[in-house]
Amino acid sequence: MQPGKFVCSCGATVALACRAMLISELVVPDIVSIFEQEYRVLRPRAPMPPFRIRFRRFVSLNTTIRLREGELHVSLSDLLEGAPESVLRAIAHILIAKIYKKPIDRAHNHRYKRFQYSEAVARRTEQIRGARGAKRVTGPEGRYYHLDEVFDSLNERFFHGLLGRPQLTWSEHHAKRLLGHYDAAHNTIVVSKVFDRPSSPRYAIEYLLYHEMLHLKHPVRVRGTRRCVHSAAFKADEAMFPELDEALKFLKRL
Repeated sequence: MQPGKFVCSCGATVALACRAMLISELVVPDIVSIFEQEYRVLRPRAPMPPFRIRFRRFVSLNTTIRLREGELHVSLSDLLEGAPESVLRAIAHILIAKIYKKPIDRAHNHRYKRFQYSEAVARRTEQIRGARGAKRVTGPEGRYYHLDEVFDSLNERFFHGLLGRPQLTWSEHHAKRLLGHYDAAHNTIVVSKVFDRPSSPRYAIEYLLYHEMLHLKHPVRVRGTRRCVHSAAFKADEAMFPELDEALKFLKRL
């Protein structure tokens, strides 16, 4: 089997490169046996490869597995230290299934997602992202538009001036795929520099920033294993933007 890469449903990067040895003192004592058991379930007649497993200080809830010189190297986010055995078993199943192109058991997938999107884990993940992750900021002042001024104007018009201003910044590049986003971990709204030009109508920038401001008013909510990013209340507020149709048409032309 030739080395390759996949991205699994739990957000893990899986690199082919396939045996059980523990190298981190922080690893749960039974975690190797958990991976071995799930390997045997998925590959009942295949030789058991050694596993090298350790926890790492990832920026988020990442997990990686690599097949290298006949050994399976597994790195787990330190956010998973102390996780229930059922969750670790689900992760082992998902990673091994993905690397060997086996069907992922729906119960394991559901169990992991419930853990991933639980309030406590989601809150801890955001804290870790904010503490460990770097956020490159160029600032709110552009050549033609100043994001602080646009934000303050929208805040008065639609939020009675009550919305706290997050960090505002133009993107580093003229991105056309990701026009804007709100990063909750760093409390930052990023707007693509592609809008900072004289040919960009103000209503387009206002709509884009207004959309991201609504994420402050309507935070992401989790229902079971599903994340609700744009709730009915979010969409109702968005529909109140006067030049919504014109703005959407302009964005489609970019």
